Amino acid sequence: MNNLWIGSIGLISTLLLYYGTKKLHQRFPSPFLLPVLTSTIVIGAFLLLWDIPYEVYMTGGKVVDWLLGPAVVALAYPLYRQWEVLKRYWMNILSSVTVGAIIGVTSGILFSNWLNVEEYLIYSLIPKNSTTPVAMSVADSIGGIPSMAAVFVMIAGIGGAVFGPIVLKWATIDHFLGRGIGFGSASHAIGTSKAMENSEEEGTVSTVAMILSAIIISIISPLFVYLLL
Repeated sequence: MNNLWIGSIGLISTLLLYYGTKKLHQRFPSPFLLPVLTSTIVIGAFLLLWDIPYEVYMTGGKVVDWLLGPAVVALAYPLYRQWEVLKRYWMNILSSVTVGAIIGVTSGILFSNWLNVEEYLIYSLIPKNSTTPVAMSVADSIGGIPSMAAVFVMIAGIGGAVFGPIVLKWATIDHFLGRGIGFGSASHAIGTSKAMENSEEEGTVSTVAMILSAIIISIISPLFVYLLL
């Protein structure tokens, strides 16, 4: 009962914290004040400070985790609204996401090799640009650690959402197609939520890029492990 009480407090605190950090981001629209980043840091620090196990926190947090399913399904509505855009640019999206997936996998392998990272970490890092369930499954199938893969996915997602706008601005990429493909391919669902803030068209392209990237990465990861490791 004590754990359930702590988990319930954690859930309420998480919702209030996200609401507060969202208001803060609206007041000061800096990429380093994104609610997903600031909320994660505060919650992680709180759990460490009070020595609360993650499993206890998730007795309440699993409610938010469960809501991710309906949230993803809800992305189908903007896909329906932007169907004509997707039909017009489907070849651009497919080719760009394929290149992005290949670069994401190979860069992770080559950079890790250059740093002499242990192989099990490399295997866990390879599917970082796909969604968490896909990344965990791919990592497990090629010899990685699923929980580590989930951590790398989170880092890629938050990193893309924080630094993505800066990189896109620096590269003068302002078309919704390029921005959407970039967010969806590099930082999956978190990047897609950021793209959706910019425009429905950009968010729709990012959603498709996220889905395609997960499929392509799950196919090419074992092949690139065989070729490069």
